[in-house]
Amino acid sequence: MNITLLDYGAGNVRSVRNAIKKLGFTVTDAKTPADILAAEKLIFPGVGSFGSAMQRLHQFGYVEPLLEYLRADRPFLGICLGLQTLFEGSEEALGVAGLGIIKGQVRRFTETTLSVPQIGWNGINIRKPSRLLAGFAEEKLYFVHSYRAAIEAGNEEWVLTTTNYGEEFISSVQKGNVAACQFHPEKSGAAGLMILKNFLEATDLSAVSPMEISTAPAETRLAKRIIACLDVRSNDNGDLVVTKGDQYDVRDKGEVRNLGKPVELARRYYEEGADEITFLNITGFRDFPMKDQPMLEVLQRTSEQVFVPLTIGGGIREFTDSTGKHYSALDVASEYFRSGADKISIGSDAVLIAEEYLKTGKKSGTSSIEQISAVYGNQAVVISVDPRRVYVKSPADTPRHTIKTKFPGPNGEEYCWYQCTIKGGREGREVDALELATSCEALGAGEILLNCIDKDGTNSGFDLELINQVRQAVSIPVIASSGAGRVEHFSEVFAETGAEAALAAGIFHRQEVPISAVKAHLREKGIETR
Repeated sequence: MNITLLDYGAGNVRSVRNAIKKLGFTVTDAKTPADILAAEKLIFPGVGSFGSAMQRLHQFGYVEPLLEYLRADRPFLGICLGLQTLFEGSEEALGVAGLGIIKGQVRRFTETTLSVPQIGWNGINIRKPSRLLAGFAEEKLYFVHSYRAAIEAGNEEWVLTTTNYGEEFISSVQKGNVAACQFHPEKSGAAGLMILKNFLEATDLSAVSPMEISTAPAETRLAKRIIACLDVRSNDNGDLVVTKGDQYDVRDKGEVRNLGKPVELARRYYEEGADEITFLNITGFRDFPMKDQPMLEVLQRTSEQVFVPLTIGGGIREFTDSTGKHYSALDVASEYFRSGADKISIGSDAVLIAEEYLKTGKKSGTSSIEQISAVYGNQAVVISVDPRRVYVKSPADTPRHTIKTKFPGPNGEEYCWYQCTIKGGREGREVDALELATSCEALGAGEILLNCIDKDGTNSGFDLELINQVRQAVSIPVIASSGAGRVEHFSEVFAETGAEAALAAGIFHRQEVPISAVKAHLREKGIETR
């Protein structure tokens, strides 16, 4: 069977290829407009921004053959932006026409009390029987998007499922053999792979499978995410290992702590139920040509076995390698996306970018945050914040944003601010965590990974004061990090802050706290989980 992937050159489509291969099928890329019409089954995994996607489709001459294919009711599966482009247009790119197969405009989420983008695992309510959803057992699926399509006059017959995120939106569509989903089946674990398999196996997707449809479905709920983080570096023998720092010091008795191999650990965490996996590259690898970057292979191999979202951080900046070839931050990010990453995390460079933005008050359009989010969407850019506490006797003692803390300083100081650091915590800067988070959000970042040097490796719990300060100031999701030591710390951070996710490393690596135990504890506390 000729299964064809419509890869227009943006985002992580490797995971879709790997998922198809995992299911026992082969896939080829559409390299010319004629390849679209020659396809027996066509998959369009759209990634990035609506305007950029439509521009590329026109640039490669894909629009007309794609419309011909769709109008002929031939087997088609759109994913994420592959769904949104079926509509007439989007608020994300005003004036840019979509394919117009489905009536209506795609609009930004309007609920102001919820973070945008929606990032995480949510449910679906099935509105009509479909071969695509045969065997589906109400599992949660992975979403990452800022814009959504709503049911409106003229598109009702297309609606296959809906989902709630402050409002009801269309989470998948189907009419005949043409289907598309807002969620990512290739990143939704076993449940998503089953949906993808249904599409690949169906001889006629329009043939209705008997299934029970709820006439009064309950609202779906977004789950709190548990993220496993792997700090990856080369040890003294040159081998890539997963390590863990204590206040960011990764050495023990002179040797780099070796807690396992990155690909093997990532697979273990996927099997144990991690909702996402984050790799932080804490070795520079600056002299390597881009094609030989060791973390590219880690991502490529991991994405063959792990079907939940992958984030890569560290080294997402411009550089010139030993051969003299120059790479922009966008070039670097693009290679990571093509190797299997769904999101990239920017750390030290984000501090320097924010400093410049705070100084001028203007967007340059040239920063890595702005360039990457413009091409791949803001949901693809995570800002990793590495702050430490600085105690002061009074807010008047510093121009930075202070809090009154329940944990006084060494000299009884009742106030503190959170100083951002760079270079792995070795250098403090005159910018605080709140300034960094709000500046990066304004520049186009879609998520904050909020670490805390004071808490790192202590197993004493997350810094709730820091998390609350930042979470209340931004409208994008916040990941709590640093300090988790037992299952209660996870329920505590979700109950007492608005964090959407919590990340841990050492306690998972050393198997002191299994991910399954965290999930079971959260369910006991009534906290939504996958």
